[in-house]
Amino acid sequence: MAKIAKTFFCKNCGAESAKWMGKCSSCGGWNTYVEEIVSKKKGNTSLSNFSTESTPIEINQIEAGKEERLILPDEELNRVLGGGLVKGSLVLLGGEPGIGKSTLLLQVALGIKGKRTLYISGEESNQQIRMRGNRIQSKENECLIYTETSIQKIIPQIEVVNPDLIIVDSVQTLVNELVDNAAGSVTQIRESTGELLKVSKATGIPIFLVGHITKDGTIAGPKLLEHMVDVVLQFEGDRNHVFRIVRAQKNRYGSTNEIGIYKMNASGLEAVENPSEVLISDLDESLSGISIASTMEGYRPLLIEVQALVSTAVYGTPQRSSTGFDSRRLNMLLAVLEKRCGFQLSQKDVFLNIAGGIKVDDPAIDLAVVCSILSSSADISLGKGMCFAAEIGLSGEIRPVSRIDQRIDEAAKMGFERIFISKYNKGNFDKVKIEVVKVSKIDEVFRQLFA
Repeated sequence: MAKIAKTFFCKNCGAESAKWMGKCSSCGGWNTYVEEIVSKKKGNTSLSNFSTESTPIEINQIEAGKEERLILPDEELNRVLGGGLVKGSLVLLGGEPGIGKSTLLLQVALGIKGKRTLYISGEESNQQIRMRGNRIQSKENECLIYTETSIQKIIPQIEVVNPDLIIVDSVQTLVNELVDNAAGSVTQIRESTGELLKVSKATGIPIFLVGHITKDGTIAGPKLLEHMVDVVLQFEGDRNHVFRIVRAQKNRYGSTNEIGIYKMNASGLEAVENPSEVLISDLDESLSGISIASTMEGYRPLLIEVQALVSTAVYGTPQRSSTGFDSRRLNMLLAVLEKRCGFQLSQKDVFLNIAGGIKVDDPAIDLAVVCSILSSSADISLGKGMCFAAEIGLSGEIRPVSRIDQRIDEAAKMGFERIFISKYNKGNFDKVKIEVVKVSKIDEVFRQLFA
């Protein structure tokens, strides 16, 4: 009986080793090596008749042309991709289970007009996909459903159907029969994705790959998978909230600063054209601890609601908790208020929440966070009609932020009367339809709000 050849692969970078190692010598990751079988079955290793032969050519002889894009029926997804789906591109969409990845791509497949789409599913049956299609309520019938996991059977079907768009749900279920490994292993994901990459580049057919994520939020499989594809999209959100965000982590054909915002309802995912309207609560009375921040998600201005609750610590150690905001930055802002401004918060419990279940990394919401904390601590509401857009430094100064014009215009469009910004932001704000209040220290803000 022949001995089975085995080796160890790093899940992060795909490095190979003859023995198990605690630390990867290539990427430096700890406990990332997994044991896998590397022997391939005998037979023809060619999976398709697509030819990708080329010859070397001087760069000056290459014709410079605009990338041809396939316009999708989803405007939010088009924005994130940089204006549409580039022909021959490989796009990886990752996200938590149940977040709506399959629903989003099935909406794209059923909504695109005049194009043939091949939807390959390795997780659901034809009847399950039809049930979701009925819920989406699309009347287009140019979408072909193919439930298969073997890459040896999928590629011949691609040659026969010759679709304009391919969707694979999911890449972790694909199996290359030439590799003696279980589905979802490092080798299987690498080999199957490599075959689809060849098909995409040779035919010009764009391919969407759905990818699962691990407990720490990274896409399951080798890190090499993210290097192989052209675009990596992250589908974020909380299943307990209705809002979802598609964010580009890598994009060879566009910017990674754009996001798409969706709202989950009974008929699928609905694009949110004006997120500021739905992210701000419409309360009849003013409550303490609530402020509005003007933030930027990529090149898109948003108004978000920052909620804070400050109370006396019942136990010895005060609690610091934040949802949607970096807890380390919250601790820094509390230290600035304590040291530089003299506010006694060391024996207070502080809870912070970004309404709507979204996560914000923009430092421009620092001033709104601080005002929410001070409002809750003094139990005095800030009142309606004001918002904030400024960063706070370690010495308590109010620092300027980028794209201040867009932030002010968004606040004015939403009907706000005053916006607090840094004194050091350059620009002429005399003609804007909102009162611009320039401040340089936290003390100035406190006196204007609570004097």
